[in-house]
Parts: sequence; C-alpha cells; structure tokens
Amino acid sequence: LVVISVGLGVVLGFLVALVRLYGGPVSSRIATGYTTFFRGTPLLCQLFLVYYGAGQFRPALEAVGLWTFFRDAFFCAAFTFTINTAAYQAEIFRGAIASVHRGQWEAARSTGLSWAQTMIHVVVPQAARNVLPDLLSNTLEVVKLTTLASVVAIPELLNAARNAQALTYNATPIVLAALMYLVLLWPVVRLISRLE
Repeated sequence: LVVISVGLGVVLGFLVALVRLYGGPVSSRIATGYTTFFRGTPLLCQLFLVYYGAGQFRPALEAVGLWTFFRDAFFCAAFTFTINTAAYQAEIFRGAIASVHRGQWEAARSTGLSWAQTMIHVVVPQAARNVLPDLLSNTLEVVKLTTLASVVAIPELLNAARNAQALTYNATPIVLAALMYLVLLWPVVRLISRLE
C-alpha cells in the first residue's frame, strides 16, 4: 500500500505542483482546490467516501469498466492513499520549485535552454536537495497512516495486533506491533537525518 501510494503520489504530486505553478488560471485553481481539499479533510473520511461512496456510482463505474477496481477494498485504499499523498507532495514540490531563484531560470533561458530543459537540467536538481527530506518524512507518515486501512477490511499490522490482543487479553501484541513499526521505520529516519 505504501509503495503504490507513495510511488504514484510522487508522480501525481509533481504534475499537480507544475499545474499550480505554471498552469493557466483555471487549471491552477483546480489544482489548488485539489490540494486544499485533500490536505484539509481527514484521510479516514476520504477513505470512507471512496470505499463506501463508490457503490452509489456503481452503474456509472460499470459503464466505464471501473467497478471491479472500486469494489475491492485494497484498490480503494490504494487510490485514496495515492490522491491524499499526492496532495501533500504537490505542496512539497511546489515549495521546492518556487525556492529556486529566478536568476537560475533567466540564466538557463539566456543560454538557449527550453522551458523543459531548464526544468530538467537546472530547476529539478536544485529543488531535489530541498524536497528529498520532506518526501521521506511524508513517506514515514504514510506508513503510519496505513493503519487506517483496517477500517475497510484490509488486514494490516495494527489490525492483526488488535485481533491478537482480543484473544490474549493483554497489551503485548500492541507493544510488539509498535516495535515492528519502529524497526521498519528506523532506517528511514536515519536516512532522513543523513540527507539533512
């Protein structure tokens, strides 16, 4: 779930950031509305809306061949996590791209580079230095938020621990789940520290 949502979220987030920065007035406002909605509403609410709300549009989804996608809990969770993650990452990318000094753009354009070449060879490498720690921090957050997937019947670590706790009547499974999350996330935390 994390690999799919973060992987697709990076691509979608970068595209949304470009639309916000360089799109026309209408597309820029749509991109702003997208990031505002998905950053301003709880992920749990979004998950419920996608998973339980998709059934309301079943005839339309069947007509375009998407019902098999939206009737599956995992795909609904992956879709929701992706669009939520992309909204956060779009803001990360937007801030990093905007932080590149305007003189860099002007220098690149004066040497004859096109807009795309300027973006690829000048802006993105400079923005990457600023964006990487924030993207990794966002990935850590997504890993922790995957515990919400259990509300739409997706088995995951914390849900399994809660089920084990119900059988044993003690907190050991929950503590073990917390330690497992720590073991999974500690290398990423150290990587973020090194990058910073």
